[in-house]
Amino acid sequence: MTPLRPHGPDSGVSAVGNQPGMIDSVVRGGAAGAAGTTVLNAVTYADMAVRGRPSSRAPAEVAEKIAQDTGHPVAGAGETRDNRLSGLGALSGIAVGCGMGVAVSLMRQAGLRMPWWLGGVVTGGLAMAATDLPMARLGVSDPRTWSAKDWVSDVIPHVVYGLVTYGIVTASDHRT
Repeated sequence: MTPLRPHGPDSGVSAVGNQPGMIDSVVRGGAAGAAGTTVLNAVTYADMAVRGRPSSRAPAEVAEKIAQDTGHPVAGAGETRDNRLSGLGALSGIAVGCGMGVAVSLMRQAGLRMPWWLGGVVTGGLAMAATDLPMARLGVSDPRTWSAKDWVSDVIPHVVYGLVTYGIVTASDHRT
């Protein structure tokens, strides 16, 4: 027997059966995006460990440009300032990952439904665009000049992110 769940505008559950409401979609999307971001980071760090490559400075440089452009330069000097920028860059990646999960979950709730594999690839592509386009627009990096290795080290983690994120968003479809 399924327990009764409250419904209404503040419950996160629609009045029609047990269909998830907007709050459920936001929470599910945020959690899915957080899980996807964790996996993206794991794939990226594994690549760094295997190839011996350094971490990208691009997220920190984007954070620095945005801070400067908005009139709020990051305080400090030297290593302290670099560490702050590194932290802000990482936090911005987490925000993009969680936010993209929420956006995809809300789009799915609104009726945009794709097979898991396609939704995952699209979600990964959207997340990649959400990070790469600001880098290009701010002059931090020019994807047109990237090597094949550069593209692979950007595409693979984002596709894995998308598959995990979209998979979690759609997991509730399969509940009994």
